[in-house]
Amino acid sequence: MTAQESSPFFLKQIRNSVKNFQNEKSALDPKDLAILKCLQNDPRLGIADLARQVELSAPTVRDRLQRLVEIGVIRRWWIEIDPSALGYPVCVYIRVRPMPGQLNKIAALANELPQVVEAHRVTGEDCFIIKAYVRALENLDQLLDRFLAFGQTTTSIVQSSPVPQRGMPVPVSRGPERRGARKGLKR
Repeated sequence: MTAQESSPFFLKQIRNSVKNFQNEKSALDPKDLAILKCLQNDPRLGIADLARQVELSAPTVRDRLQRLVEIGVIRRWWIEIDPSALGYPVCVYIRVRPMPGQLNKIAALANELPQVVEAHRVTGEDCFIIKAYVRALENLDQLLDRFLAFGQTTTSIVQSSPVPQRGMPVPVSRGPERRGARKGLKR
């Protein structure tokens, strides 16, 4: 570290930059929220249609979308494909309790197995919850055996999904106070 990098002024600038980055995510204005809400309802919406719905110009919407991606509010764009259509009708959740020193190996294994679609490091007795799809129950043992080399597993087979994966609710902006509304009165 150079003398400049260790100076209190330089470190303060770095801390402020990090705070500003974090604050950018939490400082979404009503138009940003409207854009997110529209895209959450219809991710295939074109820029022109989106601009009409949020009452902004197309270039402004494009700039706002780019900023939302750059600051990490919009993480990725994707389509959802039915795993059954690809020959993977059985969904399982695998909880893994690693043996000592095996934590990183479980994460690496989960990342390399194509049938694993999610892996989360969690608190509690188990350190990982892994979501995966298999072609048939007969194939589940092969998948579990890969993880058993590094720890103990507990598996749940999904019977149904009454609440399928969905996006977080986008808050609705109330916008500016209505004209003529008296302060202190509930609406």
